[in-house]
Amino acid sequence: MPSGRFITLEGGEGAGKTTQARLLADALTDLGLPTLRTREPGGAPGAEVLRELLLGGAVDWSVPAETLLHFAARAEHVEKTIRPALAASMWVVCDRFTDSTMAYQGYGQGADRTTIASLIDLLGIAPDVTLVLDVSDAVAVARRMRRGADADRYERLDASFHARVRQGFRDIAVAAPARCVQIAADGPVAEVHAAIMQALRTRLGLPG
Repeated sequence: MPSGRFITLEGGEGAGKTTQARLLADALTDLGLPTLRTREPGGAPGAEVLRELLLGGAVDWSVPAETLLHFAARAEHVEKTIRPALAASMWVVCDRFTDSTMAYQGYGQGADRTTIASLIDLLGIAPDVTLVLDVSDAVAVARRMRRGADADRYERLDASFHARVRQGFRDIAVAAPARCVQIAADGPVAEVHAAIMQALRTRLGLPG
């Protein structure tokens, strides 16, 4: 097996990324692979501070400021958490990464996509595989509603925003087929996990 690998899970609200990231990290650990599970925004102490500012809703950020805050948190996450883990030959499973900024800020909020792409390039790091979890609008709405008062600022935005985000992720997956695998995520948790593991067996040579 190769040494460290970087795997990201992407998708809109209600796609099941957090659950699937946990299951994937557990499965990799069971295979004997040293694994780190992390998330964005967040994943490092400074980045977690920015997460609270971005998701809490106390500040009505301008779109350019919000975009840059996501990249500030990401830069801290990459330098303090992701690069050291990969250098130590760990497998990194990350719940969201750069594609979320392109989908949420670029497609959802209308931020300049060329600028976002330039900021992504400046990071100097890309996932080995990105799993894009796609759910139907009806399933996504039902899952978001179950969160109720626990919903963050993005989850509370309107249906048109979420539709733009979903289209953004689809476009990203189509534009980067060597990196991205789109996973149908409407079904049961175990079924989605099985599809993810099959995708990684194909892309990264995980044992069956």
